[in-house]
Amino acid sequence: MNMSDVTILRREVEVITVPYGEKMALLPGQEVLVTQAMGGSFTLNVMGNLVYLDGKDADAIGKEAISLPSDAADIKPGDDIDESLLWNQLRSVYDPEIPVNIVDLGLIYDISHTRLDSGNYHVGVQMTLTAPGCGMGPVLVQDVEDKLKLIANVEKADVVLVFDPPWNSEMMTEEAKLELGLF
Repeated sequence: MNMSDVTILRREVEVITVPYGEKMALLPGQEVLVTQAMGGSFTLNVMGNLVYLDGKDADAIGKEAISLPSDAADIKPGDDIDESLLWNQLRSVYDPEIPVNIVDLGLIYDISHTRLDSGNYHVGVQMTLTAPGCGMGPVLVQDVEDKLKLIANVEKADVVLVFDPPWNSEMMTEEAKLELGLF
């Protein structure tokens, strides 16, 4: 543990318990340990329990919001879709318990996009979870949809959870396996 990762909450903030996915409030003055800061969100240890903190609330722990691929993209409403940007944006979504993004974990099965009458896009994602009953599933789904809608020409984003084929560690990239010590 690095003492610089211990901080005191500066304001009341809503977090989500890991792995149960239940919302709760943390109050100012609470000591927390930042255990993961990836993809714009944070995993905190609060008195031995893990919670997920959305990046929009980074100021509550004295941090700044992390830049996402869409922040640097020169995309305007109505532009053609950039599939590599979609994938890179999805690489900014992390399971709060695993220090590997959902793309490298092999959780994304398919991305599709349809141009809408407005000229922008509806992006559809088929993804799975590492475990079907994961309480963080709705949180990950919302994070995927929210991050895709940050891209200027994505008007709508929907995620469908699928469990066929079931996820297994062979779906992970070599880099993810190395990161998790599976070699």
